[in-house]
Amino acid sequence: MTMTLRSMKKSIPHILLLGFLIVTLYPFLFVLFSSIKSDNQAIASNPFGFPSSFHFENYYEAWVNAKISVYFLNSLYISTLCSIATIIFASMGAFAITRMRYLKISKALYQFILIGLLIPGNALLLPIFIMFNKMEGVFGHPILGTHMALILPYTAWAIPFTVIILSAFMRSIPGEIEEAAVMDGLRAKGVFTKIIMPITIPALVTVFIINFIGNWNEFILANFFISTDELRTLPVGMVGFRDIYNTNYAQMSAGIVFSILPVMIIYAVLQKQIIEGLTAGGVKG
Repeated sequence: MTMTLRSMKKSIPHILLLGFLIVTLYPFLFVLFSSIKSDNQAIASNPFGFPSSFHFENYYEAWVNAKISVYFLNSLYISTLCSIATIIFASMGAFAITRMRYLKISKALYQFILIGLLIPGNALLLPIFIMFNKMEGVFGHPILGTHMALILPYTAWAIPFTVIILSAFMRSIPGEIEEAAVMDGLRAKGVFTKIIMPITIPALVTVFIINFIGNWNEFILANFFISTDELRTLPVGMVGFRDIYNTNYAQMSAGIVFSILPVMIIYAVLQKQIIEGLTAGGVKG
């Protein structure tokens, strides 16, 4: 009897996790099955069932005719570029804060960066718009309506969070490694590029993925700052796609699959690196 109760207690968490998994995956499976059904009637007659026949032409229609490919590539380009730029600037800042011997300045800079997390991004929408308008007069060419209007704020917004994660990880690196590198003749630049950065790769992968997904899903700035259809990102393009193809739920479901599939693949393949990067600094530091 005692063994039975213990087995039941051990199985309860697994049952709860299984139920949570089903609830989480069900919406995606519903959209996935709907995307390969023939038409609206097939979806309405069997909304929750497996399709009787596969219609992968819905993906072709969504990718080519509905220009999901254009929106997809725009989002991929912007999200990747901003994530890489954020890592470059934030890693240098985290290295200066945690490894350089300026304690008072480092603490002040760290506190200043923390303030960046307290400011909601939506509150900066109007100031950014005004600033980009003034920058047009300075540089002689417009920023609003171009991808640069998204690249600059995406990169800036992600820097505070990225610096905090990388700083926590870099603090966990033993100082003896750095001292040995200095004794071998490396200066600050060499220590950063040849010692610190390779060790920090788990954290770099983590912040890259988190920032990439945040940039990929961002809607407000992309909706207000980009007016040209050929330059729109995927979240904004999906809104227009919904309005145009609202009578064809199969093709609309195919477009939704395109929008969420990269994020699901990243999490599925790199979830171990994400967890390790988030926890390593806190455990060792």
